Amino acid sequence: MATSPAVRVVKLLFVARHFTYFRNFDGVVRRLADRGHRIHLAAERDEALGGRELVERLAAASPLVTIGEVPPRADERWFAIATSIRRSLDYLRYASPLYDEAPKIRERAWERTPRLAVAVARWPGRWFVERGLDALDRAIPTDAAMDRWLAEQQPDLVLLSPLIELGSPQLDLLRSAQRRRLRTALAVWSWDHLTSKARLRQCPDRVLVWNETQRSEAIVLHGVPAERIVVTGAQCFDHWFDRPPSRTREQFCRGAGLDPAHPFVLYVCSALFRGSPSEAAFVCRWAEHLRRSALPLVSGAGILVRPHPQRMHEWDTTRLPDGVAFRGGHPIDEAGRAEYFDALYHAAAVVGLNTSALIEGAIVDRPLLTLLLPEFRENQAGTLHFRYLLDGPDALLHVATDLDSHVRQLDAALAGRLPNHNTAFVKRFIRPHGLDSAATPAFVEALESQATSPPPALPGRSFGDRAWARVALAWYAAADTPSVRWLTLEAARVVEERDRAQRIERKQVRIRRRDEERRSRETAKEERYRTKRRRQRVAQLKTAVRRVLTTAAGGGAASRS
Repeated sequence: MATSPAVRVVKLLFVARHFTYFRNFDGVVRRLADRGHRIHLAAERDEALGGRELVERLAAASPLVTIGEVPPRADERWFAIATSIRRSLDYLRYASPLYDEAPKIRERAWERTPRLAVAVARWPGRWFVERGLDALDRAIPTDAAMDRWLAEQQPDLVLLSPLIELGSPQLDLLRSAQRRRLRTALAVWSWDHLTSKARLRQCPDRVLVWNETQRSEAIVLHGVPAERIVVTGAQCFDHWFDRPPSRTREQFCRGAGLDPAHPFVLYVCSALFRGSPSEAAFVCRWAEHLRRSALPLVSGAGILVRPHPQRMHEWDTTRLPDGVAFRGGHPIDEAGRAEYFDALYHAAAVVGLNTSALIEGAIVDRPLLTLLLPEFRENQAGTLHFRYLLDGPDALLHVATDLDSHVRQLDAALAGRLPNHNTAFVKRFIRPHGLDSAATPAFVEALESQATSPPPALPGRSFGDRAWARVALAWYAAADTPSVRWLTLEAARVVEERDRAQRIERKQVRIRRRDEERRSRETAKEERYRTKRRRQRVAQLKTAVRRVLTTAAGGGAASRS
């Protein structure tokens, strides 16, 4: 274990929402441990994507790496109030014109927003409400469980990711750390981290970003002071550079069920918004269109599909066309990464809608293609980060708006005639310090520098803060009253309850209609019965009369004789 004599050994507390987040930082964790630092990896909730196995491997590889869970909140009522406020702020942010072309992002926030905030979003002077809510959020006391946990851990630096998801639950830990004068940092996790997530409500001491694009996002969209931002490059992609394939192309193709005699196209699936059309159904339609092409390179090419780990359910009932191979998995261990890299490396072209796999395809320098189709517009043009792959002199993707145009582009790619700007894009977006400058060492150096710097000052408090604290306490006291619960009910639940009430009303209408129909049938049945009885009585009466008349007639005849 080699430790630089110029670097003081420190302890880092690295907190993520769940353990799978650490797949983008495993190289950082290993390098920190190799340099003698202690790292405690903690998660706030469970997941089922292989994150637990990942951190257990990291801990098994070094005694300096430990793992654990963030303790539950000591006061769930304060946490619920804070969550309501923060989700309101998130929705007010997405109600701005900047997100007019991103309806799905706005809708995702709306589903979890209290009904009062949804109404306020339509008012003029919304910024005034935002400032008030932000002040109210800051007035909420730090959580006692978080305070105790940080006192037990005694870290030199608290590193957080993602911090700015909807509702910002990690904000409680950040504020507890700042109240204890601990150094804090945000590690950007993905290429859409600063555009499609929530707003950074409180700035840590450092924000580690990939490139100048994210630096600008941090300043413009989140108000981060420029001096707090460190551009390190995208450390999560370092393991794709200068990596040899684990198998020859022939070995890979035979293992995947592809014909090595033909080039193959790799289709990489995306994590689409909830409610989007099935990408599995689209892939089948796309593959069948390629097979019907009059261009022999395209119709004869192999097709390999890699599903997205979070949308595997789409494929449960999907039957792929003949000649289409299907291989997937979460590339968070060495075997999974080797499988994934081999697919990228041996592919003749890579096709996808909106996924970071397209960036990884650029690192391996493969032709990259996409289709802009109406059914997937919200997942592409309806996001801010997707434009980074389309715009500028180093635009990454070859774009088609219909399948026929896409087939012609794919034919050019398979023939080696399709130009690309992969190198320029990778240099700007992934390795801004140079293609030969890995991001992980820069990331670790930034952490070491911060962890050994003087502690930050204690956040100040003003008279206004004390006034807002009284408002927060009043809310806390009234949190369970019907009126407050009504105002803070999430918009989606309001709709659910309204729909439920409408369903109940419709059901009651059906029940009343059935009851009326039943009563009508019973009345008609009774009327038929009464009519039948009347007829029977009339018939009986007629029979009796005839009998009497017959008897009388017979008696008269006898008397005459």
